[in-house]
Amino acid sequence: MSSKIPMTQSMPQSTAHPADAPMTSDPIRRLREALDAADAVVVGAGAGLSVSAGFVYTGERFQRYFSDFAEKYGFRDMYSGGFYPFAAPEEFWAYWSRYIFINRYMDAPKAVYDDLLWLIHDKDYFVITTNVDHCFQKAGFDQKRLFYTQGDYGLFQCSKPCCQETFDNEKWIRQMVKRQKDMRIPWELLPVCPHCGMPLTMNLRSDDKFVEDEGWHRAAERYEDFLQTRENGQILFLELGVGYNTPGIIKYPFWRMAARNQAAVYACINYGETVCPPEIKSRSICIDSDIGEALEKLKSPSA
Repeated sequence: MSSKIPMTQSMPQSTAHPADAPMTSDPIRRLREALDAADAVVVGAGAGLSVSAGFVYTGERFQRYFSDFAEKYGFRDMYSGGFYPFAAPEEFWAYWSRYIFINRYMDAPKAVYDDLLWLIHDKDYFVITTNVDHCFQKAGFDQKRLFYTQGDYGLFQCSKPCCQETFDNEKWIRQMVKRQKDMRIPWELLPVCPHCGMPLTMNLRSDDKFVEDEGWHRAAERYEDFLQTRENGQILFLELGVGYNTPGIIKYPFWRMAARNQAAVYACINYGETVCPPEIKSRSICIDSDIGEALEKLKSPSA
């Protein structure tokens, strides 16, 4: 395998066949059986998983933390605020420090990640995610079994960038949140690169300046090694809350790998976006549901 994440944009032709063992028609029971039978589990997590855990960017949660910004600047959700053209970096970081603090350093309101860990903690698992909110680590997942492909709210990088290095930002962020006043932070808290003096920015993949540091590459190698050494085994590809913003990172590779391995099962839990290609339909479990509710049912032997 290459050192980069495959970005295939279509489902390849396959010779997938129905699984040998018949399954019950109840999707929750089918998924429980697939999980029990799996030699390995590959979890692919998107934004829908964190939304199910309560990390929503609109409504009451937005008003609770950003009513002052909403009144002054006119945006009505956290996502829109991230694109607002603030007039000064002190305003920009007042917004973003608060944003990062509540979406990275505060715990998720619901125990969805804890429930997921409960279900797979004794399995041979690996997680690939486009989420950047650190929820897997906070729930207790093994950090060596996690690959955050798109960055981490908890890391800064040089905006130039002058180096392929990231910087833990927790102390910076907590100080910005603590000392901001009238939606501005003190100028002395503006983060700058310790190497070249350029402004620091978030380590989030948005353009070709995204820094893939040493930790990113080690995680990518561990993920690829996991896939290579288990590629012919009985694998459950468990996709949770993955949409179509970046399907080439999780969704399409999961479809492709499931098609190549006739012992594999593909499962998708998503609210309103559950689909699988015909090549693997007989070995797919699609559950159109809130992820948290589905995981609760999976935990209950009577469901």
